[in-house]
This record gives sequence, C-alpha cells and structure tokens, in this order.
Amino acid sequence: MPEGKPAGVPCIQLTADLRCALFGRPDRPAFCRGLQASAEMCGDNREQALAWLNRLEEQTRPDCAPARCQAQ
Repeated sequence: MPEGKPAGVPCIQLTADLRCALFGRPDRPAFCRGLQASAEMCGDNREQALAWLNRLEEQTRPDCAPARCQAQ
C-alpha cells in the first residue's frame, strides 16, 4: 500500500487466515517490522488485540487532532 493503509481498512497483504504475507521478507514495511507485540497489545483474545490495533490506527491517522484522538 504505497500511500499507507487507512485506519479501519485491512492490509492488502493479509492472507485468507489473516496472517501477514510479507512477514520475514525484506520488503515488509518499516512500520510493520518495528511493531513489537506486547501483552497489553495482544490482550486475552483476538477481539482485544484487534481493538488495540484499531485504537492505534485511529490515534495515528494523519488527520487526527491530538486532543480528540488521545482521548479515545
């Protein structure tokens, strides 16, 4: 996704089983390579992990006003 991935839009590199098709490859985007999972990020289940990722996407949107996005 040369222009970046919009918040709420699944990455085009996800496989049918929701795994990254670029994992471990040198062409994997720098953001993805640098994202380190943590217990807080993963939560107790897939739904909690996706909720955390959704908040991260929302808070890092280019058009996100700091005061509004930090509160979410």
